[in-house]
Amino acid sequence: MTVTMLAVTAFAQKNPFMQEWKTPYGVPPFDQIKTEHYLPAFQAGIKQQVAEIKAITSNKQAPTFENTILALENSGALLNKVSGVFFNLTECCNSPAMEAIAEKVFPMLSQHSDNIMLNAQLFERVKKVYEQRNSLGLNGEQMRLLEETYKGFVRGGANVPVEKQARFREINEKLSVLTLNFGNNVLKATNNYKLVVDDVKDLAGMPQSQLDAALEAGNADPKTKGKYVFTVHVPSMEPFLMNCQNRQLRQELWTAYSTRCTSGEFDNSEIINQIANLRLERAKIMGYPSHAAFVLSDCMAQTPEAVDNLLMQVWEPALNKAKQEAYEYQRLMFADGINEALQPYDWRYYSEQLRKAKYDLDDDVIRPYFSLENVTNGIFTCCQKLYGITFRQNKDIPTYHKDAIPYEVVENGQVIAIVYVDYFPRDSKRSGAWMTNFREQEVKDGKNIIPIVSLVFNFTKPTADKPSLLNFDETSTYFHEFGHGLHSIFSKCTYRSLSGTSVSRDFVELPSQFFEHWACEPEVMRMYAKHYKTGEVIPDSLIAKISASSTYGQGFINTELLAASFLDMFYYSITEPQNINVAEFEKSSLEKIGLIPEIISRYRSTYFQHVFTTGYDAGYYSYTWAAVLDNDAFEPFKQNGVFDSKTAKSFRTNILEKGNTEDSMVLYKRFRGAEPSIEPLLKNRGLK
Repeated sequence: MTVTMLAVTAFAQKNPFMQEWKTPYGVPPFDQIKTEHYLPAFQAGIKQQVAEIKAITSNKQAPTFENTILALENSGALLNKVSGVFFNLTECCNSPAMEAIAEKVFPMLSQHSDNIMLNAQLFERVKKVYEQRNSLGLNGEQMRLLEETYKGFVRGGANVPVEKQARFREINEKLSVLTLNFGNNVLKATNNYKLVVDDVKDLAGMPQSQLDAALEAGNADPKTKGKYVFTVHVPSMEPFLMNCQNRQLRQELWTAYSTRCTSGEFDNSEIINQIANLRLERAKIMGYPSHAAFVLSDCMAQTPEAVDNLLMQVWEPALNKAKQEAYEYQRLMFADGINEALQPYDWRYYSEQLRKAKYDLDDDVIRPYFSLENVTNGIFTCCQKLYGITFRQNKDIPTYHKDAIPYEVVENGQVIAIVYVDYFPRDSKRSGAWMTNFREQEVKDGKNIIPIVSLVFNFTKPTADKPSLLNFDETSTYFHEFGHGLHSIFSKCTYRSLSGTSVSRDFVELPSQFFEHWACEPEVMRMYAKHYKTGEVIPDSLIAKISASSTYGQGFINTELLAASFLDMFYYSITEPQNINVAEFEKSSLEKIGLIPEIISRYRSTYFQHVFTTGYDAGYYSYTWAAVLDNDAFEPFKQNGVFDSKTAKSFRTNILEKGNTEDSMVLYKRFRGAEPSIEPLLKNRGLK
């Protein structure tokens, strides 16, 4: 053995990614993984998969499902292993060192992916198997894997003419860096701002729990000790905008939130211009008129026209309702002696005042019944009653941060998944809430590999004398992400690339939005909504108020969501390259649909991470598309009972277990018996 080989072997022995993980259930050994391990592991993973691909293309035997499609599916194990850890942690435990690695890794992975997708010999073998597919005697899941593999190559550029492949590669590499930079800018801009208030008298109207949290945040930094600190993280910002009577302070915080990344060090404007134009150019190389046309051809919606048709069916009644809401809030402003036009930073405040007046419903009265612990117990109880599973915390399982709690998911005495739940904001974590996997479910060598699921939130932190108390939106968010988790937990697929949430973008939100329905059902609330101090079950009178107010504010909620969906589609429906002035493009786009000035898009362009970073480009509409599905899917539970075992089993069997092993609409119709109707959505949101 040479000295070089000895050095490599010694290095591999010290790098956890190069070893078998002998942790409980094979979870990542987070306590052993160091920053310096990632880059060498990525390099080794790429090298390993290159060798595996070469073995496929140099095989002298005729292409078969086993020696080509299955061999390709099973390649890249080391790369998947390191990617599963690294990309999750860049979202929730980021650092300058991690950013530096990502800047190197993203172009490497883009190039590696292109090397596979544009490998003519490999595609030729895949194509030959695909052309013989009907004579191979494949079962349904094998056929689906073959079809998805072939389609993946076509969509990955396998048919791009040779003379355009260099530019195609260049575009992909540039996009990998631009999307990374966009997300980093949003994280830094979000963390960079603090509203510091010296005098509590300036915070009239704020609930005591929020004042306590703001004072605790101030005391965490010697520079702001004894002062009240608010940020543009949603758990801090939303209650402030809803309750603070000081209009000037509301305007200051709102302006900081809504102008993030529009100028200065973290400006994303030019990045957006480049991303939109590069994605258009790539789509044209692929033979599509726009990026939206390319993306949607692989979704349930199929075309931009179908998306616009759906969105407009909800937009018109939602906008009409939003205008009615704006009229009511303007009257309240006049009554307060403010003879100015209603502004976006006034909306949440007057909405909350009117909600209190109409329904005698105060957010500070609701929160004590929805402690994080109680909501967690409610979700676990729903899972047990619907699907027969339980959750068991295991402190022996390694974790990546003290706030991330690992649970075993148990069914009939067997552990079927591991779930990490990470609750609170921190500077290293991006805003929002999401579900991902550290490891996907699959069957390998006849053995079922259980999924390792990650659920990440940014809930209000506990204070010295109060637990984390959620408002009802946060409670719904918890149920939402857990619904995604169930999609992965229950996966019963043979192949990794088809398992769990590996479905079309406009189908993936069905399980998550579907599970939200249980959060607000009176029968369910009586099970889990208990006062954190007294243990008192939420009174029926309060449940009635919450139910009565369920359609309150839906004009605003739907309008800001749909505005973001339209904005996404406007960016990616351009058919000719253009020099995009982001502020002007956004303004003219939203004027086209008649958005009123009192409301802005849920995400303004410069911090719209869904469509410029996290894979929802030309796909943000999917929340509304899936809402049609989830409201229709909940109808049989309304008819048969929210814990009807037969209906729950059907949903689990036909939707949650199937991953991408069949066409999404086929799966849905098998559960529901027909295509979905939009009527339940309009009715449930008070838009009829």
